[in-house]
Amino acid sequence: MLRRSSRSTNKYTRYNNVQLVHGGREYFDKLLELISNARHTLHLQVYIFEADDTGRQVAEALQDAARRGVAVYLLTDGYASQGLPADLIRQLRAAGVHFRFFEPLLRSSRYYFGRRLHHKVLAIDGCCCLVGGINISNKYNEGYGQPAWLDWALYAEGEVASQVMTVCLEFWTRSPKKRRRLLARMPRPDPLPATRCHCRIRRNDWVHRRNQVTKSYLELLRNARSELFLVSSYFLPGRLLRRQLLAAAARGVQVNLLLAGVSDVMLAKHAERYIYRKILRQGIRIFEYRSAILHGKMGVYDNAWATIGSYNLNNISAFASLELNIDVMDENFAGQLQQELKTIIRTDCVPITEEGYRTNYGFWTRCWQRICYELVRFLFFIFTFYFRQQSARAGNPPKQG
Repeated sequence: MLRRSSRSTNKYTRYNNVQLVHGGREYFDKLLELISNARHTLHLQVYIFEADDTGRQVAEALQDAARRGVAVYLLTDGYASQGLPADLIRQLRAAGVHFRFFEPLLRSSRYYFGRRLHHKVLAIDGCCCLVGGINISNKYNEGYGQPAWLDWALYAEGEVASQVMTVCLEFWTRSPKKRRRLLARMPRPDPLPATRCHCRIRRNDWVHRRNQVTKSYLELLRNARSELFLVSSYFLPGRLLRRQLLAAAARGVQVNLLLAGVSDVMLAKHAERYIYRKILRQGIRIFEYRSAILHGKMGVYDNAWATIGSYNLNNISAFASLELNIDVMDENFAGQLQQELKTIIRTDCVPITEEGYRTNYGFWTRCWQRICYELVRFLFFIFTFYFRQQSARAGNPPKQG
């Protein structure tokens, strides 16, 4: 089954089970459970891996898996995780964990500053996976003096999980021959789920001409007929996405944006609020989550279709970072997700109205927001400026350090 999973990810697979996993303790309990149950091969690929209590607990679980004979591969971003101490890396490798940084800034052969490994993926034995937006850090966990950041992941079993394993292998090794050899060594996965849930993986990597997640969000905006919800922690969509967002509202779709009220990047938050007024004028509803930092990234429409992963609605995700989402076409799952978002909006969010925006943000505040907006646009240009795109062939994944 794994060798067949290298086919185009534009097509949905049918035999899958999916489950929504909430950030905080629920996510890390699930992550540790899956690591402890791994039998043959485990890939963990993440943007931020910190050496705090949460990170060391996950690192110990990875070491335990390696000691019992599981092939463990850990890939972290060379910028966001550069603070990992050398002693922890030595411990991981001494236990048998295969560890690498993705594109270390000072040792990379390519100087694409904004092109970071932004996806957060755990793949186990080709039969199950976790895909979402949650990093390995106390910030995303509970019990460390502050509420866990609001985020989600998707747990999946079945055909889509085997595809996720293949994607992880592509990032780990550049050699197609070595990938085939590693796949051949893996035992046959468990039987496929009897249930049918249509899923597909979607990837963004502009340098290698992949923009599938962007296309999924465009499909969401074009296909919605009644109601849609977008959750984004850093909301500055490019022109095409913004145009489709306004078009959806113009044809009568109730568009709901669940955005951060408290942000870890306030420059981006001020820039984001600069575009509120134009959006509100079109009848789009904005809700700011203020119970904690919102870090989730997802979209859902008409109780029929949803996407969850690492993709933010901005040009960094569209044209720079490596992103991975899973699209789910299933009424039960999408309906559950939509109801959960409605509950969060009702209990933990502040609605932003056009009148409230004018009252709360005076002339000089709006001037400051405009300055932040232009500065963020300039930074996006710097982070997404590339000399050339490369082939999207699976046999040429990016080099790791």
